[in-house]
Amino acid sequence: MLNSVISAVSTGLVVLFCVLSLALGAAACFFVLQKTSKNKIGSAKEEADKLKEEAERLKEEAKIEARTLRKEALLEAKEEQQKLRAEIEEKSRAKAAELEKEVRERSHELKKSEARIIQKEEALDKKNEALDKKEQQLDQKREGVEKLKQDILKKEADLAGIEAELGRAHEKMLAELEKVSELTKQEAKERLMNAMVEDAKKDAANIVREIENNAKEDGLKKAREIVGLAIQKCATDHASEITVSVVALPNEELKGRIIGRVGRNIRALESATGVDLVIDDTPDVVTLSGFDPVRREIARITLEKLIADGRIHPARIEDMVERVKKDVEAGVKEAGETAVFDMGIFGVHPELIKLLGRLKYRTSYGQNVLKHSIEVASLAGAMAAELGADIKIAKRAGLLHDIGKAVDSTVEGTHIQLGVDLAKKYKESQEVIHCIAAHHGDIQTDTIEAILVQAADAISGARPGARRESVENYVKRLEKLESIANSFTGVEQSYAIQAGREIRVIVKPNEVDDGATVFLAKEIAHRLENELDYPGQIKVNVIRELRSVEFAK
Repeated sequence: MLNSVISAVSTGLVVLFCVLSLALGAAACFFVLQKTSKNKIGSAKEEADKLKEEAERLKEEAKIEARTLRKEALLEAKEEQQKLRAEIEEKSRAKAAELEKEVRERSHELKKSEARIIQKEEALDKKNEALDKKEQQLDQKREGVEKLKQDILKKEADLAGIEAELGRAHEKMLAELEKVSELTKQEAKERLMNAMVEDAKKDAANIVREIENNAKEDGLKKAREIVGLAIQKCATDHASEITVSVVALPNEELKGRIIGRVGRNIRALESATGVDLVIDDTPDVVTLSGFDPVRREIARITLEKLIADGRIHPARIEDMVERVKKDVEAGVKEAGETAVFDMGIFGVHPELIKLLGRLKYRTSYGQNVLKHSIEVASLAGAMAAELGADIKIAKRAGLLHDIGKAVDSTVEGTHIQLGVDLAKKYKESQEVIHCIAAHHGDIQTDTIEAILVQAADAISGARPGARRESVENYVKRLEKLESIANSFTGVEQSYAIQAGREIRVIVKPNEVDDGATVFLAKEIAHRLENELDYPGQIKVNVIRELRSVEFAK
């Protein structure tokens, strides 16, 4: 506004100068006009002064207004600064609370991890204590063996003393008999020898009977220990193999969806299938645990289909389980019918066919039982054809020899007894029932077909790579088995047979006597237990043979 006032004043002055110039030029002609111009100039000056005063006043007002605006701007800036500080403090507090919450969560997780580690350490301590107890028991057994050796040596020394005393008594008796009796020396000698032979036979029979009884008791005790150790060694892997299936997940988020809100999905799945779901820290994996292989397979297929479908809720789970049950039952029946048809066996009861199909989901040391049964049937039929035996009986018994394994997870009893009961229930012939009962040597084999099924079963299970291990590991295990046996003093040669289930050790008869063979077998078995990992048990068979050869010329 001041600039406009100054501009107006400048314009007025210019006009004034123009008027004066005109007035001076026309002074003579226009006096009246000159007087009038003078009046106008005076009024213009007064107006200019007023404008100047107005301009000064406006300038002062502008300065005051500028100061006011500056103060207001400063106040607004301070308020904005305070607001920003408050927002920053609030965000800082929120971030600090979030960090504190995260720290608490991580601390909670660390405590859980520590608790799990402590539990694992306690479990390891318990295992170590159990191992220490077993070592103490083994040490006690070794001490017992050493004592037994000492007792045997002492008994041998006593026997030697007794023999010496008998010799002296014999000489005395001969002398007395020669004096007292009227018999000749030869007659007395013969009577005395006969009497001593009879007494020695009685004593020997008593000693043999006592040794046999002791051996039976010790053998039964040792057999129980061996079976217990074998079960302990293979129980974990075997239980894991026959009771667990694993389902891979695309991502970790699916674990929460499988569990569901308040665990409703996992409860619905476990209730519908009868299988336990194990969801742990293992990444991208859900474990299914159950003794019934068919139920476990139904649960596995159901879970895989639910994951692929994406809709996981109780109603969908029940519907999917019913569909999968029908599919699996149809697959079981089809598998049994295919096996029977491929073997050329007819007249098998439909329920036996279904049970045979269930073996598709049963394994034994990693070997599929249905494939094993088909293999046994083929081998038994081939051998029966070569020997002129009944091929149909051999094939039928070979295919059904492990049928008891289809129900051994739900019914008590060995698979042999269960198989015999099933065969009797569904009207199988007596020959087939006998082959099933005798295929593990539990009873005496009465037919050639039973022997062939027994041999075919051993061949199928013992061939390299059939059960759990590769050919390379199988060969290495046999080599290690023979090398351990050959490392003992007095061993001439050793042979691992029956896929490593038995080791036959041939000793040098001039270096190892009959008594030492017992201890050698125990020492080899002890070394095998400590240095080898193997399923089941290994029979150590030490053989000592002494041959005396002479030529009559």
